[in-house]
Amino acid sequence: MSLLLRRHSRSLKLRAGEWVVVRSKEEILATLDERGRLDGLPFQPEMLAFCGRRLRVFKMAHKTCDTIRKTGGRRMRDTVHLEGTRCDGLAHGGCQAKCLLFWKTVWLRHPDDGASTDQAPQAGSMRGAEDIVTHAVREPGDSRDPVWICQATTLFEATEPLKWWDLRQYIQDVTSRNHGAWYMIKLLVAAGYRKLAGLGVGYRLLVALYDGFQRLHGGRPFPVGDGPIDRGQPTPSESLGLRPGEWVEVKTAGEIRATLNREGFNRGMRFDAEMLMYCGGRFRVEQRVERIINEQTGKMMPMKSSCIQLEDVYCRAECSAMRLGCPRAITSYWREIWLRRVDERQAGTGPAP
Repeated sequence: MSLLLRRHSRSLKLRAGEWVVVRSKEEILATLDERGRLDGLPFQPEMLAFCGRRLRVFKMAHKTCDTIRKTGGRRMRDTVHLEGTRCDGLAHGGCQAKCLLFWKTVWLRHPDDGASTDQAPQAGSMRGAEDIVTHAVREPGDSRDPVWICQATTLFEATEPLKWWDLRQYIQDVTSRNHGAWYMIKLLVAAGYRKLAGLGVGYRLLVALYDGFQRLHGGRPFPVGDGPIDRGQPTPSESLGLRPGEWVEVKTAGEIRATLNREGFNRGMRFDAEMLMYCGGRFRVEQRVERIINEQTGKMMPMKSSCIQLEDVYCRAECSAMRLGCPRAITSYWREIWLRRVDERQAGTGPAP
């Protein structure tokens, strides 16, 4: 990496809401190693389209969640998420996960800073670096069933352990402007209450008290995501034939729980507690998901049953154990049986989270 860019990255102290410019392709490629990565994080071909654009910081990615080994939270350094930069999957077999991309701060600059004055790399080295990025999207081997490589599949090695009880992360959530102070206090108090209820002593009473308090203050019920159907028994399905652009209403928590087994799954898809906040809300269908990359194996997974993504509906990490306030904003997946179609004229009349 050039000395100027390295020095600039150390001084680029960003916060959520600030504007940045994505550096040129040449500047970014010059920061990458022989695997097309920086600090273990790949620069994906899908990110090239954003080079030179002026974008706003969505969140500081000082921490993220481990969806590979399920260990909880992970610490990241010198990394942000930018608004409107979700992966379109075009270089990764058409994966439809629409992951929010990670950007190293060295790949960005302040709008009032000029481009790097470093000597431009030779054209041959640039072509070689771009070739590395292009070919680093999958492991060598069977091209008919490749093992894909992306930021999501390599996130564990690009991060460090982060204990949930490390209070510095929550302070940084506030100082980075990812979240307000009162918002984080409420998240932590609610997490402590759920931890107390999870001990099993007086569980029903504690849940009832929680739900009663929430009803009085217009809040959401206690996040319980399991259902009544015994494991191994079939769970119900429904086909609505939803298409992008249509409006739907998310069913109530009670209606959705009736479709789940005791582990919280419907036909292999988990209804996550983070999805409860959207119950009763009305949203537009973004896409029907047919395939996504498995972050643990790198293999492309075809969806066997209906899977829907909704616009601006993603995990907000408000009740996820060990990863409160995670800024990764993973998109949520919905079975059609959890939704009901609504008339477009009534679409804006429902409650929103």
